[in-house]
Amino acid sequence: MAKQVRVVRMSVEQPLWRALSGYRVLTMLYAIGLFAAAYDEFDRPGIAIAFYAVLFVWTIVTLPRVQSAVACTKRFLAADLTVALVGIVLTPLAADAHHIDSGGPTLPSIWTAGSVLAYAIKGGWRWAAFASTPVAVANLIERGSPARDTVHNVVLVWVASIAIGYVVEVARASERTLARALEIEATTRERERLARDIHDGVLQVLAMVQRRGAVLGGDAGELGRMAGEQEIALRTLVSGGLVPVSRVSLDAAEGAVVRVVEEESDDDDGGPVDLRALLAPYAAAKVSFAEPGAPVPLPADAAKELAAAVGAALDNVRRHAGDDARAWILVEDEPREVVVTVRDDGPGIPEGRLAQAEGEGRLGVALSIRGRLRDLGGSAELVSIPGQGTEVELKVPKARGKAGTR
Repeated sequence: MAKQVRVVRMSVEQPLWRALSGYRVLTMLYAIGLFAAAYDEFDRPGIAIAFYAVLFVWTIVTLPRVQSAVACTKRFLAADLTVALVGIVLTPLAADAHHIDSGGPTLPSIWTAGSVLAYAIKGGWRWAAFASTPVAVANLIERGSPARDTVHNVVLVWVASIAIGYVVEVARASERTLARALEIEATTRERERLARDIHDGVLQVLAMVQRRGAVLGGDAGELGRMAGEQEIALRTLVSGGLVPVSRVSLDAAEGAVVRVVEEESDDDDGGPVDLRALLAPYAAAKVSFAEPGAPVPLPADAAKELAAAVGAALDNVRRHAGDDARAWILVEDEPREVVVTVRDDGPGIPEGRLAQAEGEGRLGVALSIRGRLRDLGGSAELVSIPGQGTEVELKVPKARGKAGTR
């Protein structure tokens, strides 16, 4: 089984940086266009032209700075906001009184909002509130009095930037939560897979040694007792386990990072196999096997996991129903799924026993049967009536995604 590490990055922040880059370019061109349309309203157009030359160069040169949170440093944010504030304050020096009194746009116009939004995306709503305040003061200075349209624009920028900053903070928290959930799921699946393998091998051997030791007594009994202790310890280990902490990218714009360990089956490219060939060895004197007359093709990994689940069900029959119990395996090839039924004539399972067994770390049904079928996209249903035996129905869909991805 070849293991691969797949890195999953989740970020709702990166699209915001891209949008901000486009916004800065478009609003810079828009501000220049407004100036050209109202050229006659400027007593000193040279001041405006000089500012727009600086604004054009600054916007183009600093585009890489608004591509990510790491590139957008505090020093850049301060310089960017300074450019916007200087443009606002220069407006009365360049434009005539009519332009100012009629509520005409400032030199940077709505380009100023881009500087405030950069603060919001970088640091959240508190940074947005900090950047909005000097912009509000500069606009009041430019008008000379708190006119209604000026106050309206100031409040709009202030509220919008704070709202966006708050949304960014919530999105970051959601990313971390989602990353944590994905890593817990991946780790749980890996632990369940290991638990199934251990249950099918080591735990079964320890349980057998314990039973045989108890029958033989003497030194063998002591060995059986030790095997029982190790079985309990190992069951506790595989049913618990630690979950690693999710990673967070050093670049905040890249969001949370989840490293998922994947296992690729060596048989993935080997084509389908006939399920009947894998189940036939289970047939014995007390195990009847009924199969369709035609092959039952399944992907190799799915067929092996399904056969292992059948083996686990038969092992439960031997352990809990007694040596005299009979079992039947029935394979049904349906149009959309394969159904395998394992039935026995044992005493059945008392109500609540499965839940008690899971609490004790005995996860044969939970992991070796249900866990395997869940990973295959199928299901496992267990019906047991005390005194009338137990029936386990295993269903695997024929059309499914790649199994075994964790």
